[in-house]
Amino acid sequence: MPAKGRISIRAELARLGLRWFVKRRGHKQTLADSRRQFVAMERRVPFPPRSVATTHVTADGVKGDWIVTPRSRADRSVLYLHGGGYRVGSPAIYRHFTWRIADTTRARLLAIDYRLAPEHPFPAALEDAVAAYRRLREREPGDLIVMGDSAGGGLALGLMLKLRDLNVALPAAAVVLSPWTDLALTGETLRRNAEADTMLNASDLPGFAADYLAGADRRTPYASPLYGDLAGLPPTLFHVGSDEILRDDAVRMADRMRQAGCRVELSIWPRMPHVWHLLAPFVPEANAAVAQIGRFVEDVFRPNQGESGMERSRPLDFRSQGRVVQ
Repeated sequence: MPAKGRISIRAELARLGLRWFVKRRGHKQTLADSRRQFVAMERRVPFPPRSVATTHVTADGVKGDWIVTPRSRADRSVLYLHGGGYRVGSPAIYRHFTWRIADTTRARLLAIDYRLAPEHPFPAALEDAVAAYRRLREREPGDLIVMGDSAGGGLALGLMLKLRDLNVALPAAAVVLSPWTDLALTGETLRRNAEADTMLNASDLPGFAADYLAGADRRTPYASPLYGDLAGLPPTLFHVGSDEILRDDAVRMADRMRQAGCRVELSIWPRMPHVWHLLAPFVPEANAAVAQIGRFVEDVFRPNQGESGMERSRPLDFRSQGRVVQ
């Protein structure tokens, strides 16, 4: 992690670009415009290296991408939940990033295409996450990690609360990047970091939350995990940028988990934009953050590591929809 307040030149350039193209220009877009832009972006997102196998699958009715790298262990899986305010996003937008997570965690990764609001409000995304998790747990025995960014980070935490309440075995660890944990929007940094945040506008969040909740209680723990009973959740790594409007969502959630007796690691990265990890490999801090995720996972599993998990992954036992052709 860089020294406090000091960031790379590439990170500075990324901040400028995000402030202009996302925060200022994207702020005035309609949902339809945003979705058209995301579809256009999908065509420009780089494919993984040819050594990475990406397969379109369906896990208990939920579509997704199954990603295996040469380093993926046969006894370790990741369920990845993308961001996008519960209204936009897809595994395809993340394909330049999720293979890096599979590689750094030495796991096979399932990135799901959960249903989006407002057409499919809460709890649709949570139901899809539960279904995919159950299928992954059933078909792929071994260590399981849940990860997500932004809204997907909040969804990952809400998923674990739901699994615990359903008496389903929890994942061995979780990683959440710039998570949105409070749809009641009470965090002080929503105001304090409004100008410093180079990507998100606090004034957009009430509409995002309203579309997703569709009248549900803003403090329901499965949508706003900050308000849940957090006892018993697994070791969790939080990443958030110091200038983010969602900084308090991460910090308060991490504090509440510690108070509940959970193992928590919180990394606040100086001046990093929202989910800066997606800027890999261009931004050094993004590469460093991805590497830190790998170290966290290895530290969680170190007592249980063995050689038996290092053979090449066997074929996925979901319903395959075809290999991605690069």
